[in-house]
Amino acid sequence: MNAATPTVIAIHNARVVPVSGPALARGTVIVRNGLIEAVGADIRVPADAWVIEGDGLTVYPGMIDALSTFGIPDAAPVTTGGGGRGGGGGEQAVTQPIAPPPATTLPARGPEDRPSTTSWLKAADLVKLTDRRLDAARAEGFTTAVTFPPRGIFAGQGAVVDLAGETSGDMVVADSAGQLVTFATAGGFGGGFPNSLMGVMAYIRQVYLDAEHYRDAKQFYAAHPRGVQRPEYDRALEGVLASPRVLFPATRRIDVDRLLRFANELHLKAVLYGLPEGYRSADLLKKADATVLVSLRWPEKARDSDPDEMDNMRALEVRDRAPSTPAVLAKNGVKFALYSGGIDRRADLFRAVKKAIDAGLASEDAVRAMTLTPAEIYGVEDRLGSIEKGKIANLLVTKGDLFQDRTEVKYVFVDGVKFEPVEEPPATGRSGATEATPPTSEVPRGENQ
Repeated sequence: MNAATPTVIAIHNARVVPVSGPALARGTVIVRNGLIEAVGADIRVPADAWVIEGDGLTVYPGMIDALSTFGIPDAAPVTTGGGGRGGGGGEQAVTQPIAPPPATTLPARGPEDRPSTTSWLKAADLVKLTDRRLDAARAEGFTTAVTFPPRGIFAGQGAVVDLAGETSGDMVVADSAGQLVTFATAGGFGGGFPNSLMGVMAYIRQVYLDAEHYRDAKQFYAAHPRGVQRPEYDRALEGVLASPRVLFPATRRIDVDRLLRFANELHLKAVLYGLPEGYRSADLLKKADATVLVSLRWPEKARDSDPDEMDNMRALEVRDRAPSTPAVLAKNGVKFALYSGGIDRRADLFRAVKKAIDAGLASEDAVRAMTLTPAEIYGVEDRLGSIEKGKIANLLVTKGDLFQDRTEVKYVFVDGVKFEPVEEPPATGRSGATEATPPTSEVPRGENQ
């Protein structure tokens, strides 16, 4: 990667796709000091600009990975919350393990122990430029990610981060994106509370009820401090209350229905993530005016499965129809963004998006779902997601239309700094994925929901 970039850059006479407006067949984008100074068809190139001739090139907003752990070294990709009957998923297992308690600590006995909760952790405090995945993410065309602490039920508060900078602080665009919730269980007999999906759901409900009571007690004490015992400080509840939204994992229609009801009951601003079976749930999501994040890691047969074992019809259907989820959501007017799900090669990412396009998603909707829509979902559309004057100069320059098989990523600009992605090595794993790409677990056999 080459990050030695002048402070004034002009991408001249390129096709420009602002996303927020119609594409320009031949337009110019001026970048100055990390911001977009001007964009249009009749823009004069400043005398002090370093010029990139754009013939044959297309300029897009830099892509935003709407749910990731980028920037947090050694963190596993976030996937759909595990489950089974009665809860939030069953198609994709949680990859982030719960940190075991110290040997001197007894297993959690109930919700009062706040097990598997680090809601106060902030990704903005954890991100580091030393994460080796940043180079690969930029090579895919990502300039920004919404990144979250990776472990536990209440894992912590996400941040919107740019994927480059001179210091970790340079990366942070917004330090409060939401609270990531998973349905990970302690597991096993005697493993402590909660060790079942029902227990996890009960625990999450109790935490939010406790948070509501805690907030009311703090407000009452602030208004009437004399003669009233002050509430005890609870950092777990502080972290929950400080989060502007909560992210819940969902796989099946029954999960979507339950979680929408759950969020409504507790008055939560919720975003559902995963949604491999979102094509079954568009009516519920539309009725609730819900917002969702769809993983591009489409279901596939687990690599360690028995090759002689027959798949049931539901598993085969989900594998076949999951890529149609974005198109079905778009058709029904459901607001959605796409996220990589840990896909770490450009060819594999483009292939995954192409599957959604082949299943009916308009290409312009695919671009929007990875640029402006995630910015809107997280409240940073005034800074990111489109090519407009005054916004952060996060740009993706390609040779060819985005998400096509032979499209090349020529340049990526992060905060106005130019990177040139190196050519990717050929894939070595199954289905075009490298062996380092974590497998996606299959739909549990015997499920009928």
